[in-house]
Amino acid sequence: MFGLGLPEMIVIAIIILLIFGAKRLPEIGKGLGKTAKEIKDISKEMKKGKEKKPKEGDEGAEPPEKDKGKETLLDDIKPVVKDLKEIKEKADKLRKWTRLLK
Repeated sequence: MFGLGLPEMIVIAIIILLIFGAKRLPEIGKGLGKTAKEIKDISKEMKKGKEKKPKEGDEGAEPPEKDKGKETLLDDIKPVVKDLKEIKEKADKLRKWTRLLK
């Protein structure tokens, strides 16, 4: 893991313990765990989204519509924008936690 051995990990853990104290460590661990879980969930959702989209050469796939109106395009874009906003919020949370660890 990034070239860190057991002694280095122990030193890092002791430094974190001294900086944040024993009372805040469970909070920090819980927050990091939630963030990691959310990132994992987002990646799963994105993979599912990619799997659901049929390719043009696939049998049974509907031919792409050439005359899509603005409303249809906006309907297609809205879920993507929503996902991007969620990813941005998760990234902001992750940045917040990494700043706390510095």
